[in-house]
Amino acid sequence: MEEALLYILLSTIAVSLIAFIGIFTLALNRNMLHHILIVMVGFAAGGLIGGAFLHLLPESIEKCTNCSIIFVYLIAGFVAFFLIERILFWRHCHEGVCKVHTFTYMNIIGDSVHNFIDGLVIAAAFLTNISLGWVTTLAIVFHEVPQEIGDFGVLVYGGFKRITALMFNYFPFFSIFY
Repeated sequence: MEEALLYILLSTIAVSLIAFIGIFTLALNRNMLHHILIVMVGFAAGGLIGGAFLHLLPESIEKCTNCSIIFVYLIAGFVAFFLIERILFWRHCHEGVCKVHTFTYMNIIGDSVHNFIDGLVIAAAFLTNISLGWVTTLAIVFHEVPQEIGDFGVLVYGGFKRITALMFNYFPFFSIFY
C-alpha cells in the first residue's frame, strides 16, 4: 500500500510537469508564435471534439441501456458551461480588445477538472495493480502532451503572455487572482 502511494505521487507529479511543455514557445520569436498559434488553437479544439464525439460518446452509447440519458448529459454539459461563462465571466468583449478573453478561464476550469480526473484514474490504477498503474500513467502522458500544447495555445491566443500561460497551465488556481 505504501509503495502504491509513492508511485501515485511520483506519477501524478510527472504527469503534472507536462503542463510546462509550452516552454518551447519561449524560444520562438513573436512572429513565428503568431503563425503557429491558430494551429495550436485548432489542435486543441480538434482534440476536444474528437475525444468527446469520436471516442467517449460512441463508447457510452455502446455500453448503455438507456441511451437517451447520454444526450441529456451532453446537452446539460453545454448548458452548464454556457451558464458558467455568462454568470462567472460576464464580461465579454466583442471587439477583440480585451485584456484576456473569457474562454481562457473556461479552458482553465475544464483543464482543472480533467487533471483531477486523471489523478483519480492514476490512483485507482496503482491501487488495483502496480503494473496497471504504470501503463495507465503512460497512456495519460501520451494524451496529456497534445492536450497541454493545445491548452497553452488557447491561453496565449486568449490574451495571456507566454510565461503567464505556462504558470496558469500548471497552477490553474492562481488564475482567479489575475
